[in-house]
Amino acid sequence: MRAALWFLALFGMAVAIALFAGNNQGTITVFWPPYRVDLSLNLVVLLLALLFFTLHVALRALAALFAMPGHARRWRIQHQERALHLALLDALSHLEAGRFIRARKAAETVLARETAMTRSGETLAYSGRLRALSHLLAAESAHALQDKAAREEHFRQALEQASKRDAQEAREGVQLRAARWALEDHDAQGALQWLDDLPQGASRRTIALRLRLTAARMARQTRLALETARLLAKHRAFSEVAAQGILRGLALELVMTAHDPDQLQTVWNQLDAPERLMPDVAIEAAQRMLQLGGDVDVARTWLLPVWERMVAQPGALPDAQRVHLIRVLESGFAMASGAPEAAWLTRIEQAQMANPGDSALQYLAGITCMRLQLWGKAQQLLKQALPRLQDAGLERNAWAALAELAERRGDVAASTQAWQNAAKAATA
Repeated sequence: MRAALWFLALFGMAVAIALFAGNNQGTITVFWPPYRVDLSLNLVVLLLALLFFTLHVALRALAALFAMPGHARRWRIQHQERALHLALLDALSHLEAGRFIRARKAAETVLARETAMTRSGETLAYSGRLRALSHLLAAESAHALQDKAAREEHFRQALEQASKRDAQEAREGVQLRAARWALEDHDAQGALQWLDDLPQGASRRTIALRLRLTAARMARQTRLALETARLLAKHRAFSEVAAQGILRGLALELVMTAHDPDQLQTVWNQLDAPERLMPDVAIEAAQRMLQLGGDVDVARTWLLPVWERMVAQPGALPDAQRVHLIRVLESGFAMASGAPEAAWLTRIEQAQMANPGDSALQYLAGITCMRLQLWGKAQQLLKQALPRLQDAGLERNAWAALAELAERRGDVAASTQAWQNAAKAATA
C-alpha cells in the first residue's frame, strides 16, 4: 500500500512538472551591457537546480576532507581501546584458568598501552578504573605466585588509582580483595581493619560479612563473629540448618569464654531469644554456671524451657541432649545450696508419671527423692530405672546411689554389690 501511494505521488509530481514546463512561455532577460541575453524560464530553473546540486556536493566534499583527521583519530582510539579490552579479557581469562604468569603479563600490557595512550594525549574517560582494575589483576596474580613484593606494589598503585574521582567504584573491590589476602596470610586483625574501612553500605554486603565472620573467628573474637553470623542469617546467606548450626556453635564458644558467674550472666543477656532456646546452648550455659559456682536457681531458670520442651515433645531432644540435661539438673541438686525446689520436684514427678516408661526420668526422680531424703521411694525408682538405662554414666550413678542407700540401711552386702556394679558400669 505504501509503495502504491509513493508511485501515485511520483506520477502527480511528473504531471505537475510537465504542465508547468510544457506550456511555460516565460522568459528571463539578463542585461549585461552592452549585451542582452534572453533565457527561457525552464532553462533558468534547471540551471539553478544544477548550481544548487553542485554547491551541495562541493560542500559535502570539503566537510569530508576536513573531517578526515578526526575520523583517523577516532579510528586510532577505537583500535587502541579494542587492544586494551582484549588484553584485559586475556588477563581475566588467564587468571580464572590458573595461568597466573600470563595473567600478570596481560594486565601489565593493559597498563603499558593505557600509559602510551595518555602520553599521546588520548585520555580515556574510564582510565582510572581501568588502571585500578589492571593493577588489581596483576596483584592477584602476584599473590597466587607468592610474590608479595610485586603484590604490594601493584596493590598500592591500585589503591592510589581507586582513590581518584573517576574510580571510586573500584575502591571497595580493592579493599575487599585486600581483606581476603590478609585472611589468606592469617592476618585476622589486618583483615578486620580493611573491612572496618569500608563504607557502611559496602560493609553490610554478604561478601564483606562472610569475610568479617572468617576474620572474627580467626581472631577469636567470638562476640563479633556471632553478631556477624546473625546478619548473614538475616540476609539468608546460609541455609536455615547451616545458620542454626553456626549460631549454635558461636553461642557455645561465647558461653565457654566466661570465667565467672557475672561474666556468664552478661554473655547470656547478649544472646538473642532464639539462641537461648537452643538446647545445647541452654544446657551448656547452665552447666558452666554450676562449674563456676554461680546461682543454681539461675541455671535452673535457663534450663526450664528445654525441660518443658522435652516433656511436651518426648522425641524433640536427642538422647545425648536428654542425658546431658538430666546430668546438669542432677549436678544442681547435688550442690549444697541446690536442694530441689518444690516446683522442680512437682515438675519431675509429673513428667515421670506422664512417661512411666522413660528410664531417664525415673532415674532423675529417684535422685531427687534421694536428695529430699525419701529413701524408700528413691530406691524403688532407681531399681526400676536401672535395667533400662542406656547411658553408662547414668547407670554408674544409679548403682552408686543404691550403694549409698544400702549403707544408710546398714546392708553391707547390698552396698558392696552395688559398688561392684557401679565399677563395672564405669569400665563398660
